[in-house]
Amino acid sequence: MKKHLFLLCAFFLFLEVTAQSTLVKNIEFTNIGPTIMSGRVVDIDVNPSNPSEFYVAYASGGLWYSNNNGISFTSVSNTAPTQNMGDIAIDWEKNILWVGTGESNSSRSSYSGVGLLKSTDNGATWEIVGLTDTHHIGRVILNKKNPNELIVGAIGHLYSPNKQRGIFKTTDGGKTWKNTLFINENTGVIDISVSPTNSNIMFAASWERDRKAWHFKGNGENTAIYKSTDGGTTWKKITTTNSGFPTGEGIGRIGLAAFNDSVVYALVDNQNRRPKKAKKTDELQKDDFKKMSLDAFYKLPEKKLKTYLEQNGFDEKYTVKEVKSLVKKGEIKPIDLATYLEDANSLLFDTPVIGAEVYKTIDGGKTWKKTHDQFLDDVYSSYGYYFGTIAVNRSNQNKLYIGGVPLLKSNDGGATFKLMSKENVHGDHQVIWVNSKVDGHVINGNDGGVNITYDDGENWMKCNNQAVGQFYSVNVDNKKPYNVYGGLQDNGVWYGPNTYKASKRWNSTGNYPYKMIGGGDGMQVQIDKRNNNIVYSGSQFGYYYRVDLSTKKYKNIHPKHKLGESPYRYNWQTPILLSPHNQDILYMGANKLLRSMDKGEHFDVISKDLTTGGKKGNVPYGTLTTISESPFQFGLIYVGSDDGYVNLTKDGGASWTRISDNLPQNLWVSRVIASQHHKNRVYVSLNGYRDDDFKPYVFKSEDFGSTWQLITKNLPNSPVNVIREDPSDEHMLYVGTDDGVYVSFDNGNYWHAFSKGLVKVAVHDLVIQEEAKDLVIGTHGRSIYKANIAPLQSYNKVKNKKLALFKLKDIRFSSRWGSAWSTWLEPSEPNIEIAYFTSEAGKYTVEISAKDNTTLANFEVDASRGFNFFDYNLTINKKVVKNYFTKKGITVKQASNKQYYLPKGTYKITLKNKKNKETKEFSIK
Repeated sequence: MKKHLFLLCAFFLFLEVTAQSTLVKNIEFTNIGPTIMSGRVVDIDVNPSNPSEFYVAYASGGLWYSNNNGISFTSVSNTAPTQNMGDIAIDWEKNILWVGTGESNSSRSSYSGVGLLKSTDNGATWEIVGLTDTHHIGRVILNKKNPNELIVGAIGHLYSPNKQRGIFKTTDGGKTWKNTLFINENTGVIDISVSPTNSNIMFAASWERDRKAWHFKGNGENTAIYKSTDGGTTWKKITTTNSGFPTGEGIGRIGLAAFNDSVVYALVDNQNRRPKKAKKTDELQKDDFKKMSLDAFYKLPEKKLKTYLEQNGFDEKYTVKEVKSLVKKGEIKPIDLATYLEDANSLLFDTPVIGAEVYKTIDGGKTWKKTHDQFLDDVYSSYGYYFGTIAVNRSNQNKLYIGGVPLLKSNDGGATFKLMSKENVHGDHQVIWVNSKVDGHVINGNDGGVNITYDDGENWMKCNNQAVGQFYSVNVDNKKPYNVYGGLQDNGVWYGPNTYKASKRWNSTGNYPYKMIGGGDGMQVQIDKRNNNIVYSGSQFGYYYRVDLSTKKYKNIHPKHKLGESPYRYNWQTPILLSPHNQDILYMGANKLLRSMDKGEHFDVISKDLTTGGKKGNVPYGTLTTISESPFQFGLIYVGSDDGYVNLTKDGGASWTRISDNLPQNLWVSRVIASQHHKNRVYVSLNGYRDDDFKPYVFKSEDFGSTWQLITKNLPNSPVNVIREDPSDEHMLYVGTDDGVYVSFDNGNYWHAFSKGLVKVAVHDLVIQEEAKDLVIGTHGRSIYKANIAPLQSYNKVKNKKLALFKLKDIRFSSRWGSAWSTWLEPSEPNIEIAYFTSEAGKYTVEISAKDNTTLANFEVDASRGFNFFDYNLTINKKVVKNYFTKKGITVKQASNKQYYLPKGTYKITLKNKKNKETKEFSIK
């Protein structure tokens, strides 16, 4: 454990040193929202003495604090080494924050952590206090009588076996840890509930689960409930075959809620199959065709077959006559009428499992009984691994709450349940806090943020003021001002102005700046450059659409395989691309590359299977993940897949060449980028996260992928999600990793970390708005940021200079400078940002002068090596007004704030030290 902690601390020290020495540390990023849809909450900790004060942990958005009942929040994890949260525990008396990092949900977007964090100054600084190889922490329990004693439930690695999982206990504030419960290398602990009447009595839920890129197994015989009667020092398994609690291979994630020493509720994801129901309708079902003989098929009534084809959305070309003809010719079989409706998700979504069940013990876990007679339909579906939250009102053991897709409550101990979600409450519920002192007061954390009710769900407040959106993709249009588009985890696709500033003004106007385009899990976005109202986007697994934003008219796009062929395999984040040569042409990646020449109306297959062929599992695998067409030649296309293949066609798909044989194998191709500067240049980034491989992989080729060069020289260990070329400087590259954003000025030989305004958060996508010269980044946890990179694009022109002052923007004069429309508001002031580059750190003098070189103002600035910025508010003193402008016959009036501002004219700004000097002009018009 000490070795892991040393290595991790060394890694973050390296990151800190890199951030401080980088040439771009002063390039400031601004968060441009959005906030309204929020992001996934994993835990809430409420002050027991003041329930309007609480902390909220977001899956990949960090830890936030509110002391006004959620009206506003402040981030307290900006300096933390990760924003990936699992569970939190707050010592409210001593104001000590404990964070178990690494999300407890085991979804495809659940990021690993760095162990247990501790802060004694409300998040100003953080310390890693062990358990660094747990990756994912399910629960942190603080002994309220002894703040140095903690119990941690560690789930362990998501994609590989490891030993640091189970239950850990410390009695010295995290200096040392004892593994008090270890089951095996694939089973961790997801939940711990402590009896409110005796803190020595604890109940813990173990969970056996294993995720691979192609399969998720969220259940196993080692999933069980354990009990401790000595404060977590020793544990005993209490869910045996004779206990009444379900056991065996089909048992998935368990959530726990202890009412007292004896009464405990458990919410279990039962993955055992439901009994088959007798067929209630005489209409054809897809399973009917799976064993249907040819004779039986030929005897089908035409009307019955016609109804089946129509109700299941078969392509209009597949009429009854056509289908019967295809069967007669032997081109298809009856079973193909079933498999046509299936894809790689069928095993996951079409399998009827028992699902959510609630059990109760009244004897401390010796025996258990299910609380309800009927199935809890539509609570978990087949993905109960994503949920598992249950809460009981500790003043009334019959008042119970459970969360799944809906949020449900029971007033009779779980015998019956009632929906308590409303129209402003997002689905997918992760956290439920119940105020046992105030009946009906519940705080709920879900995939869409935080909601609060005081009447048991009849009415809810939504507390989404913080930018914690989990973006998968971002893009921009070419409007003025330009708009930003993006797809988010479980929160659809949105677009809005890049000029967005967080404000509650929309509560008055009713017009939130960002607008929703579509729902589901939002994925990639393409915007027609000729008409920015035409947008292509969609949700998971290739369910896309084309929308005209001016008319709100939608065209669904989800190409289907030909009847009789194997179904297409679509990735969770299905790649799409509008051809740079013709914006009517849309490319879409399945396991094959599909092309539409008519804006998605019809598609042709232009490749063979470009993957390894997939693997058996319940997650689509062997899918394309990225597409890039060279701007130099139509039909020169690169594609990458989730199983490590990169393929190239130079003839629009007539022939393909695999160019990834000399790259590391079996890694996720996160991006392939055809260069916009050289026809034969191409970049590839690979991602090993799904194998618990956190090394960065970025490669460059100058010969269409025949040979490759690794260009990750000083990039820290963090999987790479995206690489982009700079549009104006062929030597500049940008990468987004699971920890941040980097730029290289020399084709990847050396990388510089961006840090100002940013936190250590996963960056999923990057795009450059060429006219504005803005770098826009989509983060998976802190929404969208932008920074102007115009100065950076001049680096290779000025890098050998001691000092370089960049071009200044002109400013328009206003007589309102220094005044406000109300006595109670701050006066508005002008500002001109002055950007410069210096190869030497130190103090510099800034001189503002008239065109005739008369000095009007001067001051000193501290500069660091690299890019620097300072703001000048155009003020001058009274003496300058009198001695220069008045003598020139130019009237300069004192503003309402008692300041004098430069009048219209042309001025010079000079930056100098003892050795170097640079001057630039600007105008006030």
